[in-house]
Amino acid sequence: MATPKISIRGLKKRFGSKIVLDGVDLDIGVAESVVVIGGSGTGKSVLLKCILGLLEPEDGSIKIDGQEVVGMRGREREAINTKFGMLFQSAALFDSMRVWENVAFGLIAAQKLPKAEAKKIAIEKLGQVGLPPQTGELYPAELSGGMKKRVGLARAIATQPEIIFFDEPTTGLDPIMSDVINDLIVECVHVLGASALSITHDMASCRKIANRVAMLYQGKIIWDGPVAQIDHSNNPFVDQFIHGRAEGPIRMQIPV
Repeated sequence: MATPKISIRGLKKRFGSKIVLDGVDLDIGVAESVVVIGGSGTGKSVLLKCILGLLEPEDGSIKIDGQEVVGMRGREREAINTKFGMLFQSAALFDSMRVWENVAFGLIAAQKLPKAEAKKIAIEKLGQVGLPPQTGELYPAELSGGMKKRVGLARAIATQPEIIFFDEPTTGLDPIMSDVINDLIVECVHVLGASALSITHDMASCRKIANRVAMLYQGKIIWDGPVAQIDHSNNPFVDQFIHGRAEGPIRMQIPV
């Protein structure tokens, strides 16, 4: 079998006495789109941050293309990070930069491309997500929520990444725009031949963009399988979550 693009084994992360990840095992294959589902506060974002190197786990292994990255620092870590693209939950655009500068940020800052060349690529990527060239001259404050997501996606794919992370890609969007973004994600990942790891609680998005789904609950992956099998998982936790039922084994923790 081919070496997974991302291989996670026994990953543990805690904050004080609170255990967030308690032995996560997960693989993302070459050109595979995996979606991690789970309720708010279950550790989905913490998992992403550990893979990106923003958080250091207490135990476990994270391998990118077979190379261990837990504890990696400096230029070695920077070289790994060049393989990544990221669409943030709120798009996370720089307000003081024009749209094309946001899209070209990695090309200029990391790849040291001349501005003219980076701008040309940025305009091409904007076109790829359905935005006309003149959008590049606008500032983020002049964009709608859906346009900001498209710009964020254009930035995520601008450097031709091998692995793209999507953090709640449809949050804050209406159902129609959410579906547009989902279609763009599927198309962009396919065109790049990239591997994708997404986190979401939006099941419509999950069903559209995933090849495989993993559910995170109480710090562990409790189910992992093809998206076509999610309705027949025979797992009561998965069944309750995907249908949004109040009654079931998952109990919401309500602060007193």
